[in-house]
Amino acid sequence: MSPSTLATGLDQAVSLVASISADQLDLPTPCTKWNVGELADHLTNSAAQMAVMAQGGKPDWSSLADHHADPAPVLRQAADDIVAAFEAGTEAPEGMVVSELAVHTWDLATALGRDTNELEPAVAEAGYAFMTKSLTDENRGNAFDPEKAAPEGANAYERIAAFAGRSVQD
Repeated sequence: MSPSTLATGLDQAVSLVASISADQLDLPTPCTKWNVGELADHLTNSAAQMAVMAQGGKPDWSSLADHHADPAPVLRQAADDIVAAFEAGTEAPEGMVVSELAVHTWDLATALGRDTNELEPAVAEAGYAFMTKSLTDENRGNAFDPEKAAPEGANAYERIAAFAGRSVQD
């Protein structure tokens, strides 16, 4: 995977989170556990912990419930830290980061009424490649519902979302 794919995925996520208006925070998302505001917090917190992991530290996954009044700058900092760690040669699983970004970028874009055809497909394709190799029915746990069928002609983001158990509409 190209380092620019990871950076592009992070930039897309930051841009989406920065675009959320106050009146959109309570909108439902395809990730039924969270509304838009909660999903933005989850994505921000997840990226921050992935930055810790990429920098060789021990992530504190319990911090995934932290709330941010303005998550975009926190996500931007985590994104910059992740990119720097990968540029420095971290051994962290890049596919894990990209798959998290791709699935939740689809979740947010869909909740906000954005067209995922405008997103860079290489991000979702890389995430999908990682997920289909590492995520099995046995290890989906509470994080992912069973895989659903993607509609005919689905784009890369719709395919990874369906694989992650999201209901993707035609």
